[in-house]
Amino acid sequence: MTETFRALVVDRDAEKRQFVSIREFTDADLMDGDVTVKIEATTVNYKDGLAITGKAPVVRRFPLVPGIDFAGTVAGSTHPDWKTGDKVVLNGWGVGETHHGAYAGRARVNGDWLVPMPAGMTAETAMAVGTAGYTAMLAVMALERHGLTPAAGPVVVTGAAGGVGSVAIALLAKLGWHVIASTGRTQEADYLKGLGAAEIIDRVELSGPAKPLAKERWAAGVDSVGSTTLANVLSMTRYGGAIAACGLAQGMDLPASVAPFILRGVALLGIDSVMAPKSLRLEAWRRIGRDLDAAKLAGIARTIAFDDIQTAAHDIVEGRIRGRVVVTMPG
Repeated sequence: MTETFRALVVDRDAEKRQFVSIREFTDADLMDGDVTVKIEATTVNYKDGLAITGKAPVVRRFPLVPGIDFAGTVAGSTHPDWKTGDKVVLNGWGVGETHHGAYAGRARVNGDWLVPMPAGMTAETAMAVGTAGYTAMLAVMALERHGLTPAAGPVVVTGAAGGVGSVAIALLAKLGWHVIASTGRTQEADYLKGLGAAEIIDRVELSGPAKPLAKERWAAGVDSVGSTTLANVLSMTRYGGAIAACGLAQGMDLPASVAPFILRGVALLGIDSVMAPKSLRLEAWRRIGRDLDAAKLAGIARTIAFDDIQTAAHDIVEGRIRGRVVVTMPG
């Protein structure tokens, strides 16, 4: 008898209105690839929330299983790097956008998209990190490549209570940075300080129209918000500083001036987690294993069931989720 498994599917009706349903899949319903993975854990990222709610055109073919990252065990492989039983992690590569993603019992993907699950991690802990945490690590590494160290001055983290922000704070604090956390949820101050934030500022300080240059407040930053917030962060960055930009929760626009770039030598570092080369991914996951405190990671994440994905998707888009959400998949 053919084995079936549940899949959350985004589709469109005849009027191109998006809807979500739970369907029974078999391996025959999966897309092309040379590795089949039994998915043991996944997450709900902001991008997944946009995909499921339809608030942004993340899903670019229909029907599609969303979910941009997963961890699990190889169930079958013709790829030379992977064999049955290997523990693997996937982030990005268009999975959950143009290729069936994580919200199903199994996925068939290109083996070049996979990386080994870090030693000592379970599928659940790898997904507590997930794409949000992996992106935060890429941002930290970009600041380091720019030559910035904690000696340069404070670092600001926007969207601090979200997934990227939470992991970025924990990483930067452990590396010795003085972290300034910007959040619209100031009631989360104790949570953010527990992760290592030295200061908490209300996001309203970064919400008004940005001046070309404002008072210098930080040497570096990790921004997952974009738009006016990023424009303000840039205007307040010290001479020679840099901001790593990795998100657009507030918007894709950037109503900023060239003044920080040409008068203070500030750099804007773009962070792409989707198509990052494998060498960079391997280094990021190695660094996560070394530099992310396991106890803090446990405090960042909470676990939900497969049937709770849609609710979590709406909550994350509406800003009601703190930290990370781990989805344990049905056995």
